[in-house]
Amino acid sequence: MERWDRVGRRAAYGAALALLPYVLIKVSWVIGSLAGLAPVGGGFSLAGWVLFNLVTVGMAGTGIALALALARPWGMRIPGWLVAFCAWTGSGFLVSVLPYSVLSALLDSGSGDQGGGDDPVMPGWEAALVQFGFVGMGLGLAVALPAYLRRRWPAEFTGRVGDSKGASTGSGAGTPLWSAVVAAVVGLVWLYWAAGGTLGIAHPAERTRSGYLLTGMGAWWALVGATALRTLVRARPARLPRRLPMALGWLGSGSLFAWSGWKLPVTLFVSLADSSEVTQPENLAVATALHLAAVVAGADMMRKLVARAAGDEVRGRTTRPHRDGSRWAAP
Repeated sequence: MERWDRVGRRAAYGAALALLPYVLIKVSWVIGSLAGLAPVGGGFSLAGWVLFNLVTVGMAGTGIALALALARPWGMRIPGWLVAFCAWTGSGFLVSVLPYSVLSALLDSGSGDQGGGDDPVMPGWEAALVQFGFVGMGLGLAVALPAYLRRRWPAEFTGRVGDSKGASTGSGAGTPLWSAVVAAVVGLVWLYWAAGGTLGIAHPAERTRSGYLLTGMGAWWALVGATALRTLVRARPARLPRRLPMALGWLGSGSLFAWSGWKLPVTLFVSLADSSEVTQPENLAVATALHLAAVVAGADMMRKLVARAAGDEVRGRTTRPHRDGSRWAAP
């Protein structure tokens, strides 16, 4: 086994272990709230609180299963589309937010504001374990996922951007880039909000430092993903290692799809509930439109990345259909 594979497998095991405390905490919240021993989160009914936490438990369980699939031999036998989708959304959630975690920790350390300690639902030690789980899972995926992709689809992250330019099929000239344009527009709006802009903000007093940072991170990945897709489709700059725009396009589109796919139903819930206990800074109609556009753009960007990689592979070598029916052949 190559050294890179060994490091990737260990990182995958570490990611699964890091997320386990989060699952246990969420399960304890569900049991505690049902038994009347733990408070219900602000703005939630008992049923809504239990449902919300069960959904997050399911998401975390999927993340743990994904991490194990990246390490164990049986992970190579899972249908490629399923592994790719889970890895794409998982890295979109966690790897893309790592810069925010670092910046947030530095700012909290500098100000002495640890946050979460006064929350009756999440005391400080639980907040620390949750943060550790997210950061640990994100770091683990950042190392384990490239190692897995290299084992299963080695041709997709090799070569250079300009290798296929001018080929008879898959030329970038006829590929519509509307999703990259939509992602760029969404990213610019979020960047405007992160810089302090108030157009489209209904409740400026509700804005927080964490909100500014998260909005800025979302803007960054939206713009990076749009740029990466354009680079691959237009094959400029030529000779750039293809793995760089592929990885950035993967993370950018995944961040758009995963985070807005999560925030869209939450925004709709707040809009329909009309609860005074939960107020979002953004105008709900504007936020809903942006999240919907981000989900659609992220999904189409990934579709184009997959089609581009498949086209480059066909031009580069003859492939056999994999036995799981996926379009990309396993080595």
